[in-house]
Amino acid sequence: MKVINKYPVREEEEGKRLDVFLAEKSSSFSRSRLQGLIKRGMVTVKGKVVKSNYRVKKGEVIEVETPPPLETKVEPQEIPLNILYEDTDVVVVNKPAGMVVHPAAGHFSGTLVNALLYHCQDLSGVGGKLRPGIVHRLDKDTSGVLIAAKNDYTHEFLSRQLKERTMKREYLALVQGRIGENRGIIDAPLGRHPKDRKKMAVTEVRSRKAVTHFEVLERFEGFTFLKVRLETGRTHQIRVHLSYIGYPVLGDPQYGGKKQPFNLTGYALHAQTLGFFHPTKKEYMEFSAPLPEEFQGILNYLRDK
Repeated sequence: MKVINKYPVREEEEGKRLDVFLAEKSSSFSRSRLQGLIKRGMVTVKGKVVKSNYRVKKGEVIEVETPPPLETKVEPQEIPLNILYEDTDVVVVNKPAGMVVHPAAGHFSGTLVNALLYHCQDLSGVGGKLRPGIVHRLDKDTSGVLIAAKNDYTHEFLSRQLKERTMKREYLALVQGRIGENRGIIDAPLGRHPKDRKKMAVTEVRSRKAVTHFEVLERFEGFTFLKVRLETGRTHQIRVHLSYIGYPVLGDPQYGGKKQPFNLTGYALHAQTLGFFHPTKKEYMEFSAPLPEEFQGILNYLRDK
């Protein structure tokens, strides 16, 4: 059932762009979603369809038709979640290694989205039917902090921080080999691997800028423990970049990790810290998750050698 919301224009609002006016009127709509509704002819003035750059006039009534929410085909599942923080806008979780973030081919159940739908029941729709609430992803075998949005405004607000590189994302990684430098920056563009479409690669062809910062925390015989900070957020970025400079992540055979003496589940890669500005509180918040026991156990073993 469609819903039509009406927004009268006051004198002090005259001259504003249509999309700006509506975004200020309703926090339940992001500006990008409003622009989509306008393009689809679902926003009218006196019964006429108008464009995003239309300047509103005093006394006009802007009508916005909103379609009914699409029913997701992803089923909620009662899966335990390690929740670090939750309010009406966001939920921050510590994802375990081995859990897929959202449904995809071969993984339509047991994902983080299935668990979130059962727990929250009010995730944003920006990500589509299969990715409701998902602002950013972690690889299946990467553990750590991940944030999901409960409404469209929050989703767009957080996505903008990712795009503008103001969201703090720090990882801990154990790589094979001893890195000599204490710090480094890997600035190398990433795109699809020319021969294996399931992999990413450093390439100049159809690629996007990718920058990774790393700092050595500890060195062991044959291994280096790193803190890694993402400046950009490309698919598999940390794993590809570290492999590119000759130090693949432990437990990552896809990008060159050799057979290792530990029976490690997943990769030795953990999203330790996530920092962001809250969409409605307008304050900076930061959350951290401790290393998984298995990862911590390997470090303890290497320290005792």
